[in-house]
Amino acid sequence: MKKRLSLLLALSMMCTAVLAGCGGKEQEPQTIDDVQENTEEEAKGEAAGAQEMTFVLSNEPDTIDPTVTNNSFATPFLINCFEGLVTYNEAGEVVPGNAESWESNDDLTVYTFHLRDGLKWSDGSDLTANDYVYSALRVLTPDTAAQYVNMISDYVVNAQEFYDGEKKAEDVGIKAVDDQTLEFTLKNPCPFFVDLVSMWVYFPVQEATIEANGDKWTTSADAYIGNGPFKVTEMKEKESFTLEKNENYWDAENVTLEKLTYRYILDVATALTAYENGEVDGVRTIPSSDIARLKADNAGVYTAPSYGTVYYDINCSVEPYDDPLVRKALNLAIDREALINNVAQVDGEPAYSFYAPGYVVDGKDLTEGRSDFGLSSTADPEAAKQALADAGYPDGEGFPTVQLSFYSDDNVKKIAEAIKEMWEQNLGIKVEVSSADWAVFYDDVQNGNYEVAAMGWSADYVNPMSFLPLLYTDDVTNNSFYSNPDYDAIVDQAKVEKDPAKFGELVKQADELVSADYPVLALYYKSNNIMVKDYVEGVYMTSSSNIYFKNAKILEK
Repeated sequence: MKKRLSLLLALSMMCTAVLAGCGGKEQEPQTIDDVQENTEEEAKGEAAGAQEMTFVLSNEPDTIDPTVTNNSFATPFLINCFEGLVTYNEAGEVVPGNAESWESNDDLTVYTFHLRDGLKWSDGSDLTANDYVYSALRVLTPDTAAQYVNMISDYVVNAQEFYDGEKKAEDVGIKAVDDQTLEFTLKNPCPFFVDLVSMWVYFPVQEATIEANGDKWTTSADAYIGNGPFKVTEMKEKESFTLEKNENYWDAENVTLEKLTYRYILDVATALTAYENGEVDGVRTIPSSDIARLKADNAGVYTAPSYGTVYYDINCSVEPYDDPLVRKALNLAIDREALINNVAQVDGEPAYSFYAPGYVVDGKDLTEGRSDFGLSSTADPEAAKQALADAGYPDGEGFPTVQLSFYSDDNVKKIAEAIKEMWEQNLGIKVEVSSADWAVFYDDVQNGNYEVAAMGWSADYVNPMSFLPLLYTDDVTNNSFYSNPDYDAIVDQAKVEKDPAKFGELVKQADELVSADYPVLALYYKSNNIMVKDYVEGVYMTSSSNIYFKNAKILEK
């Protein structure tokens, strides 16, 4: 039977080409023509039998509150149980969500969104522009501990001042003009603001359920009120979550899937066995060592390029990692080809910068022709030892034992162990590896309680501004604790630049400047792999790794 799943690129604004360099060696990336052709073919499928499916998740999120988390492991809930002003369609384009239209003023400092008629929460109560105002103010309330607060406070007038207790709610530049009209007033021109509001930190949450349940509103199916195509009807902690079609969703008539069960199987080998035995219909994480076999067997592996990078954070605020020469040595000692082909066994391209390919201006990817920053796809032990010697550690003498940490995941563990071996062999230093569950691990990373830590980034919206703050001084997403005033100044210019060509030049300048300082250990630009049975149609994934089930249907098995 023909494979049915569409894994399509998230392309928006100036990003009009397939993500460069992220495609696998075993299959070519899809083009826009391919996307259109596949979509037309798949539209012919007719739903048959029970519209129910089970999909395996292998990582538990820290929370499923869209106003709090920045954890990608939460996205299966956030983007299927909630919907913002805009969303992404199967072709990866930004399209109307709760807002049916929008416009901005000439200088791009005021954006007005017009909500659809008759929007409802999953409990049937009315959803209005005031709900969006409440939700944004909740993000801007320090007690909420919103991890993406800067995605609002950096842009909206008086948002930071409200967070700091210096302004009142009515002073913040987010207004409900009426029940169906929402207005944002920004500090500076922002050409990519519509992309920005696609992020879940801008999603609405219901005041009534939060007031009644406090922070525990996300731990009970009855209290977890959303506005997306699905609603949670059962929660079994660490076991499974049951989602059912939300009859109050504005586009419910076009949602075919009646029941979606997320089943947690943390061991990816066990998850694969469940898939191959027919116990489940899809798997989010595939053991890397099995991907080639599964592709050859046409077992339902789908690969989509990702606007993202796999890297390790280096804590630039502590010795000896505050020295760029030390960070350069660590980078030079890595054999990226071996990691990609022999360890991770993924479709990927060696990375020498944290900023991934995938954003196109005037038909040219911004990363085309950029420097390799003295790095190569294979290790350069001599150059690595020289950099370490220049930093004051000849042959590794006197260098402290590196604490290399990672979160509990079989694939990540293999990479960490390989890096340990490369550093010990190529630099003559000692390395200790340790792991923890994601919540504990990430809390340590955010608080700077680490030396070198497994990380990575998939852009939350298709624009370089999803990457650049990662190394901006004191930004909430800057877990490397890197600081460079010159870099900050360029990023500040890029944020407000309206001309696409000038914006692209600023992005390249920022990338070249910061990457030559080696603030992270860049490994490879990744692709995304998932598995879904061939009787499932309409599931799609964006380059931000978000998987949408609202168009899913079950065909005749």
